[in-house]
Amino acid sequence: MESHENLLAGPPPTLLPDTPEARQALESGVKASDVAARFPAYSGAWGALADEYFAAGHAVTSYAFARTGYHRGLDQLRRAGWKGHGPIPWDHAPNQGFLRCLHALARSAQAIGEKDEAERCSQFLRDSSPEAVKALNSA
Repeated sequence: MESHENLLAGPPPTLLPDTPEARQALESGVKASDVAARFPAYSGAWGALADEYFAAGHAVTSYAFARTGYHRGLDQLRRAGWKGHGPIPWDHAPNQGFLRCLHALARSAQAIGEKDEAERCSQFLRDSSPEAVKALNSA
């Protein structure tokens, strides 16, 4: 029996499930804090909060929000079959909340002097989604 499977290809992309009610609430202008309170597993709300507080000069608060969304996203990734590595495509909209939190965690860790964590998070983002790096660094 012949097998043409590429054993060196690596894991398939991980695609998180959509949470349309949470996404639509955030997109319609509901405050991110209200979305996070109603949908605490939705990383998109935590990422929005992290961005909002970082922009206002509150790096520690941003770090806390980013870390919360990051850990909620890791839980979802594992449930979706992620084994700790492999692509997490930016072009799959439900992945964007986790990737935004990872970016925000790297940025806020750098701002509060957690250089090693900032580098680990930045590398994780580069390894997971080069497209996310481009999108988030140009935002």
